[in-house]
Amino acid sequence: MLSNRDIEALEDILFAEPWGDHALDFFGFHGVVCASVIGPVRVETEDLFRLATGSDSVPEAGVPEIFTHCVSELSRDMAHALDMGQPLELPEPEDGDPMNALENWCAGFVDTFLEHEEAWLVAASSEEDVADLMVPMLTLSGLFDDEDFQKARNNEKLSARMADTIPDSLTDLYLLFHAPE
Repeated sequence: MLSNRDIEALEDILFAEPWGDHALDFFGFHGVVCASVIGPVRVETEDLFRLATGSDSVPEAGVPEIFTHCVSELSRDMAHALDMGQPLELPEPEDGDPMNALENWCAGFVDTFLEHEEAWLVAASSEEDVADLMVPMLTLSGLFDDEDFQKARNNEKLSARMADTIPDSLTDLYLLFHAPE
């Protein structure tokens, strides 16, 4: 489990120059790491860094140690929870707008999914299963201008129901890719 100090140090990196304007916050970072754990492809730390910062490359000095530490800790905790049959808990803001935090989390998750979409669809027994399970994250990510997604996001009850289904969707996706048949 990440400490508050780890999260603060991580956000110091995420919001640093030169990528601060394009980087995800902690919630988006959590979504990126979660998609890496859930999906069929092990995403390298350098690629996670690139996704989380919105950068095209890794710094010359390499990925900062605290970033690597946070990825390692979160990945281990998520995989352990899923292997033990426990649903993943999404981080919630201590203050502020929980739907904004969820949107950021979903955006990070979806960005990572889209980066490896073909592998996700090829590895699944059914593309339709992946598509169905991804609907809540795709809808709530705010990344798509599709009219149906916008209607669902603007419907408070529907978006709350979708948000409630995310932990089960994550478990089902994880089992789809990682459970022995």
